[in-house]
Amino acid sequence: MDYTSGIGTRAGTGYVDSEQRGAPRYTSLIRSAKLVCGQGEFLCVVRDVSSTGISLRAFHSLPTDPTLALELQNGESFEIKQVRSSGLEGSYRFDKPVVVERLVHETWNFPKRQLRLNITIPLTISSLTQKAEAVTLNISQQGARIECDSVFALDQTVRVEGEGFPETQAKIRWRRDSNYGLVFENTFSLREFALMAASVQCPTMLEPQ
Repeated sequence: MDYTSGIGTRAGTGYVDSEQRGAPRYTSLIRSAKLVCGQGEFLCVVRDVSSTGISLRAFHSLPTDPTLALELQNGESFEIKQVRSSGLEGSYRFDKPVVVERLVHETWNFPKRQLRLNITIPLTISSLTQKAEAVTLNISQQGARIECDSVFALDQTVRVEGEGFPETQAKIRWRRDSNYGLVFENTFSLREFALMAASVQCPTMLEPQ
């Protein structure tokens, strides 16, 4: 399917002129992204996009902040405002019209990676010989960057646990001063990751609607 057909763009920008806002809406776009607002960072799935708006589905209640940033996996961010919400789904309008192609065909300036949430989660890191307190600096479905004052060896397997964080095994892939890169042995599903992130940032989002 040609997603760019009939879409006019202003060369070199991510926005379209006001005369070009009538671009068709595509219902087949399913892509994970994150919402960033004063309440925290939360995972969502982009379901439907046009040059002026977007519809999203979350795994829990949507953030209540009226203005948010939608961040794609490649790091591009778009300011959005909520138009309506119903259960786990919501419709939003862009602060400025965008080129739909940029959302459909994400461009990458760096190696592709999964979405990372910049959230702080207190953790306990344990090995056979020691136990230490740590905190996440960012986290993805596959691993995390943590800060920990204790010394662990590269490629060492550790147990990771914390309140709201399911116990898991991880391997230490890199170390830089007090920062460590962990790779989880059992990765989160998108739904598990979304619910965990909400539980440690805003537990009320998990309450039944």
